[in-house]
Amino acid sequence: MDGSSATVKPRRSLRARTTVSRFAGALLVFFAGSAVSFASPISAEDVPKWREDLRFMAEEMPRRHRNLFHTMTRERFEAAVAGLDARIPLLERHQIVVEMARIVAMVGDGHTNIAPTRDPKIGFRTYPIKLYLFRDGLFVRAADREHADLVGARVVRIGNASADEAYAAARGLVGRDNEMDVKFYAPTLLAMPEVLQALGLVSDMESASFTLESGGKEKAVVLHPAGPAELLPPDTDVSWIPSEGWVDARGNASPPPAPGPLWLRDPKDKFWFRYLPDSRSVYVQFNQVGNKESETVEAFSKRLFAFVEENPVDRLILDLRLNRGGDGSLNRPLLLGIIKSDKVNRPGRLFVLIGRSTWSAAQFLVNDLEKYTEAIFMGEPTGGKVNAYGDSRKITLPNSGITVRVSTLWWQGDERDQRPWKAPDVAADLTFENYRSNVDPAFNAAMAYVPSKPLSEILAASVSADKPSASTDAFAEWKADPRNAYADPERELIRLGYRLLAAKRVPEAVQIFRLAVEAAPQSANAHDSLGEAYAASGDRDSAIRSYEAALALDPRMDSARDALVKLRAN
Repeated sequence: MDGSSATVKPRRSLRARTTVSRFAGALLVFFAGSAVSFASPISAEDVPKWREDLRFMAEEMPRRHRNLFHTMTRERFEAAVAGLDARIPLLERHQIVVEMARIVAMVGDGHTNIAPTRDPKIGFRTYPIKLYLFRDGLFVRAADREHADLVGARVVRIGNASADEAYAAARGLVGRDNEMDVKFYAPTLLAMPEVLQALGLVSDMESASFTLESGGKEKAVVLHPAGPAELLPPDTDVSWIPSEGWVDARGNASPPPAPGPLWLRDPKDKFWFRYLPDSRSVYVQFNQVGNKESETVEAFSKRLFAFVEENPVDRLILDLRLNRGGDGSLNRPLLLGIIKSDKVNRPGRLFVLIGRSTWSAAQFLVNDLEKYTEAIFMGEPTGGKVNAYGDSRKITLPNSGITVRVSTLWWQGDERDQRPWKAPDVAADLTFENYRSNVDPAFNAAMAYVPSKPLSEILAASVSADKPSASTDAFAEWKADPRNAYADPERELIRLGYRLLAAKRVPEAVQIFRLAVEAAPQSANAHDSLGEAYAASGDRDSAIRSYEAALALDPRMDSARDALVKLRAN
């Protein structure tokens, strides 16, 4: 959903809302108190307070953020604020909070957000289930004991919406660097009563309908709020830790599963390693870019690489899947230790496991590992990207006390790098059955890794001026390989294209650059390169169209502009 054009669902009648208000009377407290009011319209006295909070937020966000309008326009932001201001007297407390979160998420970066998962002042609740978006769908990963029979069921509908529609609705509330951030946060939001009602997915958040599928059969269940939503720390993904009194899918397997996979053994420990003698491997889990009271990252790195040098080690696996950041300056000793280790910093010996929770300062480490080491990345794409806004600072709203976070710095690794994330070299997504059975596909992929032929070699051997379809077929076969599900081939294709141009194999270069445009249609660089190949082939009209496409995507691309001037002059 879009914050500037979100449709507000029709409100209940005054009589209906009054009934709900009486039902929830025991929960009513003063506006700024520690508890909150659920499912009741705000009072006339609270309207100016919420308007003041909204106005304060709208004034402070542009003042504090490094560049608030890097994705949206000022006009769109102001229109969304004005629209919410006009609707405040008609809304309930939780609806106002959700609509404010929607406005903040419009900014379009992960460090700018209103987070019900972190802010006790928001005070949203949870249903007695935990959801997770696995590769094969949205599942009930865990539940309280009373609802243990729901664990392992796939979510088909939430209220009046399909699982996909519900996910799309929650997406608009998530401050994100990319879609992996949505995968991380949306399932948690979809277990919150206040969010579901504010999004119009359920009419009565005290009794929400979920349609679940298990064993090939669907059933509808009605869930009631089970208490406050669990608040999560900022720098480590601890959402996998079983809650006391709850049942987790990994504990429901029959026969009982073996001890959990390494990546879930100790998420709260900031960093640790284990030697696996049978495979001569060292597994390192780096869960937060921060020092322990008992050991610094620097001391840990020295201890780790001393062990690597003193023992028979053929493989190092660095797991960053639970690492949501911290102090990026502390990455240096670990990075340098890897760079200096001739034993593991070699092709086929260094593996980095990444996923949707790999973010912020952990993304910095990923960026440097990609640039300076021989690392092979396994798992799913990261939640961050090379160029991103970060270093969030708090804005505390004066009346509600709710926290709005905004990014204050721009971290630029390479302005030409427009990738939305760091994609894994080998895709290894987690399915529900993987999780239930304690199977770790990313770890297993690292342990079983066998080098495959690079795409550039595959295409170089197949591209032919006489048979243009050969390279197209080879590329389609490469894309169909599940291991390449997230691979970004643009750079490799463009490098191959220019090698062919340098070798005067112009028709073949055109074929490869066409594939680059197919793989990255929003890349100005791909269109610009294709324009160069068309110009070299003498196809003036096609060259002009490609250069125009490049400039439409990036008006600052001087190479495309200069080429157009020459082509049009001739």
